[in-house]
Amino acid sequence: MIAKDMLIIDIVEKYPQLAEVFMLEYGLHCFGCGANVFETLEDGMSAHGMTAEEIDKIVSDVNSQLVEKESATEGTDEGSRSKNS
Repeated sequence: MIAKDMLIIDIVEKYPQLAEVFMLEYGLHCFGCGANVFETLEDGMSAHGMTAEEIDKIVSDVNSQLVEKESATEGTDEGSRSKNS
């Protein structure tokens, strides 16, 4: 899960697949910006003119995507284990 107070670089390191999500779905290129080592996600989004409400919604949407992908991966892993058992 991500939070708006996380450094952008920390998000990239933990969830590299989110760089594409933020660029393509939200038009944010913060992950390639030199400021990503000291800016939080909220700082970067605010610099692009996003409101607090927009930031909260995006963080919520992205976390929902992460949960869905983790659930799908866990289901696949369990299916693989039961076939191999």
